[in-house]
Amino acid sequence: MKFKNLRIFGGREKPVTPDFSRLPQHIAIIMDGNGRWATARALPRTAGHRAGSENFRRIATLCNDIGLKYLTVYAFSTENWSRPKNEVDAIMSLFKEYLIEACGELTKKNITLKIIGDTAPLSEDIRELIRETDRLSLGNTGLHVNVCLNYGGRAEIVRAAQTLAQKVRNGELNPEQISAADFSACLDTAGIPDPDLIIRPSGELRISNFLLWQSAYAEYYFTSVLWPDFDQEELFRAIADYQGRSRRYGGIEKR
Repeated sequence: MKFKNLRIFGGREKPVTPDFSRLPQHIAIIMDGNGRWATARALPRTAGHRAGSENFRRIATLCNDIGLKYLTVYAFSTENWSRPKNEVDAIMSLFKEYLIEACGELTKKNITLKIIGDTAPLSEDIRELIRETDRLSLGNTGLHVNVCLNYGGRAEIVRAAQTLAQKVRNGELNPEQISAADFSACLDTAGIPDPDLIIRPSGELRISNFLLWQSAYAEYYFTSVLWPDFDQEELFRAIADYQGRSRRYGGIEKR
């Protein structure tokens, strides 16, 4: 895949302040680099995941404070189950901690939390906490936080295709009339606007099966900063860079 306007930042540059009146509506982040952050400090990889989890809380709070509408983060992919069991268990334990904390904070901070992905393989206590956060999120009008857990873009597209196929089989839908909107309505992100800006820390230059359908016209921002070190300065730089781009959606630039 060829990325236009690809930007890689190797270190700290002059701080920038974005125009907060022109924020993207939806930012998505691939939270990558926790393991390498820990290894560089001679710490176990699980320590990196805890640092990354704590940073997620900081960045989500910051996004809420500046008035962002939607934040989606890639927390655990369908492929991550292949990691060592102790690492997977640590990630799930951290996620459970976050959900317990969220149950006490959602109403206070007016934040909506949605879990995106296949939750069937998760433990029952985590699924119960997800149901509770869904309940507590009702009516909240602040930042919408979407956490992709046991998520994969290809698996999501397959599930959407299966849903549409079943509707055709039931006589509810004519296959010749299936539209992009119909397909989007069957995705895990139904009702959520597509991301405007996708950020990948850690220096990797790939999208790793993340929001494949939804990212068709997203702007990408890549940085070598590892996720636990991704702070306000890095977020503001990414937003300011986004604001300097011309989004043409396949057309030509307006003059």
